Amino acid sequence: MNSRAYISLALTSFRRNPLRTLLTGLGIVISIASVIIVISSAQGVKGFLIAQFEQFGTNIIQIETRVPNTGSINSGQSQEAIALGTVITSLKISDLEAIKRLPNIATAYATQIGQVVATSRYNKKTVMLYGVSGNFLQIDNGQIAEGRFFTEEEDASLARVAVLGAGAARDLYGDQNPVGQIIKLKNQNFTVIGTFKTRGAVLFFNLDDMVYVPVQTLQKRLLGVDHINSITVKYADKNKLKITISDIEDLLRSRHNLDHDNPDKDDFILQTVDEFTDVLDTIIGGFTILLVALAAISLIVGGVGIMNIMYVSVLERTFEIGLRKAVGATRSQILRQFLSEAVMVTFAGGITGIIIGVLIVYLISVVAGYLGFAWQFIVPAYSILLAVGFSVACGLIFGLYPARRAAELDPIEALRHE
Repeated sequence: MNSRAYISLALTSFRRNPLRTLLTGLGIVISIASVIIVISSAQGVKGFLIAQFEQFGTNIIQIETRVPNTGSINSGQSQEAIALGTVITSLKISDLEAIKRLPNIATAYATQIGQVVATSRYNKKTVMLYGVSGNFLQIDNGQIAEGRFFTEEEDASLARVAVLGAGAARDLYGDQNPVGQIIKLKNQNFTVIGTFKTRGAVLFFNLDDMVYVPVQTLQKRLLGVDHINSITVKYADKNKLKITISDIEDLLRSRHNLDHDNPDKDDFILQTVDEFTDVLDTIIGGFTILLVALAAISLIVGGVGIMNIMYVSVLERTFEIGLRKAVGATRSQILRQFLSEAVMVTFAGGITGIIIGVLIVYLISVVAGYLGFAWQFIVPAYSILLAVGFSVACGLIFGLYPARRAAELDPIEALRHE
């Protein structure tokens, strides 16, 4: 018998028992769809988080304060530092200027964060102040909608100027153009010189609600401090990244009088997009393996169901098997007939599961986009190959026992069964 004959026999059997065929493949459909959804969603989450991180620029090194001996990272100050009343004040504007003179440094800016009540002639609200250097837009991907951004000269001269995020501009000025108008920050008059285009939330910060001011203005006129929270560095040559990181670490240890041989005593920490991606790969990879393993368990359960239903099918078709053997069908032909049925059911279930899984992943991306998240529609090719492999293997493994049982039936006993 050729392959067409086996397919024809399998299709005839399916048409005789459509409900049983549907139930046989249902477990495979659910399991395969789960595998596609899990793997694709994991890649979607990874792409979303990396895109969020890269909103702050590419080819960057982030330098933040750290509580020595703890490894705590902050955005401002670490939670442990706050709990202990510890404020890390060692990172200065002078550190920024020294770092900018290092080889392979394209540019860098300092960051300080504060919170005040902002008042316009139309409204007032509590806003997050984001103090940055005048070269901020040489690294950050934000775009000015109206007006301009402040300069390094305005930063150095402690100018009272501000650039509003799209949400802050809307809340404080409504339909009015804020550029050129006065805004009060901590009872001091600032001139609005620009507004940003809408950016949305990035890494849990709503950039649209922020008010950007020169970092030294924020330090000395509003907060009364001389330290900064972080430094963002843009490097020129990615091939020299490790050397650049080492140069920055050595420089800061020397300037902060730290032990060069004991990194645990560092009051700063450096992070790159590559490191963030590596950590993300590890975390998402672990969760993906766990969830795929759970989906594989449901695949095994579905496989057991296939084996049981195929075994019932063998019992119901005992006379047919005996008749085929009586007219010359060999043991291997009977084995291939029932094994091909199992493989066809699981393969069809796998294809259906892939289609359903892809549709659900697409629906997730559409809903996420509607909610304002930059979620990419990603279906890795290996997830489809894995799903097809799983379904075929399931048919071969769990269809083998019923097929062998059918092949080993004695034709005389089988004919008496009817």
